[in-house]
Amino acid sequence: MKKTAFISLLMSVSALLAILAAIYFYLQGFEKPTYTNKELAGVEIREYQGENLSSINAFRENSIKGPQYIDREDYRLKVKGLTGGEKEYTYNEIVDDLQSYEKVVRLDCVEGWSATILWEGVLLKELINRDDIPAEASTVIFHAHDGYSTSFPTEYIMDNDILMAYKMNGLELPPERGFPFQLVAESKWGYKWIKWITEIEFSENDEYKGFWESRGYSNSADLDKGFFE
Repeated sequence: MKKTAFISLLMSVSALLAILAAIYFYLQGFEKPTYTNKELAGVEIREYQGENLSSINAFRENSIKGPQYIDREDYRLKVKGLTGGEKEYTYNEIVDDLQSYEKVVRLDCVEGWSATILWEGVLLKELINRDDIPAEASTVIFHAHDGYSTSFPTEYIMDNDILMAYKMNGLELPPERGFPFQLVAESKWGYKWIKWITEIEFSENDEYKGFWESRGYSNSADLDKGFFE
């Protein structure tokens, strides 16, 4: 009886192994599905710490040449007029290597509309080492990809928490809003909020006038004053 039971057990195990082998070879005929990571679209923040925010679509298109489309990999920000010579940064070097900050700031356009946005970006005074700025450099000139330019006193940029933003309302700046970087020029009229920044230049030229300033707009562009000189 013991021998018979043992033989029966062996036969059962053999049958089970045969079934498993058949299943294995059957499954080999089917490729295992592969999956890739997919990034879901971000959701725009419309309220921040109890404050209602404007939509990123609340802006009117008023740039001098229309939206600019800049390749992230090819982008370089040049900083000129420093004591140690010109410096150059990639997009990732700025976004990944520097501390990011968030701030709600309202942009007021001379056309009569405004937009309150949660901006995220880097502080210019942390991007640029104050010791690298020549003592005689009284003006900072910003240049954009489309040829637009505007300027500020050096102390405005270096003595205040002025952001160079790469996000708005939690989303990456779209091309229409200035990707890769837009200046958040607090307390200034909207034409000072330069988009598509490609170059920052330190200069001795106190009289420099940018695109709109050379056409009669105020060079200081203080919100508490008129925007025409």
